[in-house]
Amino acid sequence: MAVDQQQEQDQKQQQDQGKSNGQEQGDSNQHSDSEEAKKRTDPRRKRTIRLITLAVIVVAIVVAIPVYAYYSVRESTDDAQIDGHVIPISPRISGNVLSVLVNDNQMVKAGESLVKLDPADYQIAYDQAQAQLASSEATTVESQQNVPITTVTTTSQVSTAVTQQQQARAGVAVAEQAVNAARARWNSSKANLDQAQANFVKSQKDLVRYKSLVDKDEISKQDYDAAVAAADANAAQVQAAQSAVIEAQHTLDQAVAQVDQAKAQLATALVQRRQSEQTLARQQAVSAARVKQAQATAQQRRADVDQAKLNLDYTIIKAPVDGKVSRKSAEPGMQVNAGQQLMAVVPLDDIWVTANFKETQLRKMRVGQKVEIKVDTYGSSRRYRGHVDSIAAASGAKFNLLPPENATGNYVKVVQRIPVKIVFEPGENREHLLVPGMSVVPTVLLNSNDNQ
Repeated sequence: MAVDQQQEQDQKQQQDQGKSNGQEQGDSNQHSDSEEAKKRTDPRRKRTIRLITLAVIVVAIVVAIPVYAYYSVRESTDDAQIDGHVIPISPRISGNVLSVLVNDNQMVKAGESLVKLDPADYQIAYDQAQAQLASSEATTVESQQNVPITTVTTTSQVSTAVTQQQQARAGVAVAEQAVNAARARWNSSKANLDQAQANFVKSQKDLVRYKSLVDKDEISKQDYDAAVAAADANAAQVQAAQSAVIEAQHTLDQAVAQVDQAKAQLATALVQRRQSEQTLARQQAVSAARVKQAQATAQQRRADVDQAKLNLDYTIIKAPVDGKVSRKSAEPGMQVNAGQQLMAVVPLDDIWVTANFKETQLRKMRVGQKVEIKVDTYGSSRRYRGHVDSIAAASGAKFNLLPPENATGNYVKVVQRIPVKIVFEPGENREHLLVPGMSVVPTVLLNSNDNQ
């Protein structure tokens, strides 16, 4: 029974679903018939829609072509600002500020005085340096004058030593000649002594023979006396010859001693000459060294004068370039140190634009291309002209204190920005309206390259 009831319910549900589907199909057929009827009744509407669509497409193409042509040769960025030099003004010496001659935001010319320091101490130092220089120059002149005097003195000593040496050499020659003469006299005296001794020996022998003969009365007494006299005479000659030999020997010894003395004097003269020549060289070197030392001292004193003069000049602080004074902190009466910043000068004639373009914008960008610059301060009412001067060698991130390390961690690609330096054309900032730090929007004209 339960099965039969379930079957009856299923049949009933199928009949209900068939009725509902038939009703929906009938409604849809009726709706489609009505739309086809509308389309058949309004054919102009379809043509109108097609014409409007085609017109919109044509207008879009016509507008897109010049827009693409315009922007395809231009690259711009709002990540740009005006840069320039900010020159710090600081004293090169320490001192007390006497007066400040400029105010904030005042235009100054190169060489114009900005601040004056008290020059009293530096004036005194300059005067002292000049006095020391005068003293050193006087010492230099004195040393230069002593050089010829020393040369003449030492040269005279050398000449005297040379003369003494020549005299000593001549004395040696004379002494040697005296020795030769004394030796000759000694030889002569020795020969006379030998002859006298021979005669004496002969006379003694004759006297002995005459003695025997006189005793035998073979000779006369007179002959014997003559032989005795001859023997005595020969004995006296021997004594005289001996005395002569002794005298000659004494003279010879004296002559030899004089030769030794003359040689000693010659050796002394040679030593004195050598010492004089060495003294001459040394004294000349000493004199030249004193001159050089005096000249070096004078040069040092001259440098001290120059430094003192510079320090005195540094008491007036001047503008290094044309520009506008900014951040003035100097006040009269301040005690300042060397290197302490007192103000800054911004040269407004030397400014440029640093534009950080995306790396994808540099594909066609080249040095020399013209640039139109819009300054946010003055809006679009005025455009400035410039050109691309240079493109940085690295992205801005590479110059950070901690540059990114893409090799570590999770890598996320980020479009990098490359700094591009854009300089203004001459005369663009004649009125000095542009200052560093202003935000600008530069537009690079990629189809204009002055280098082509």
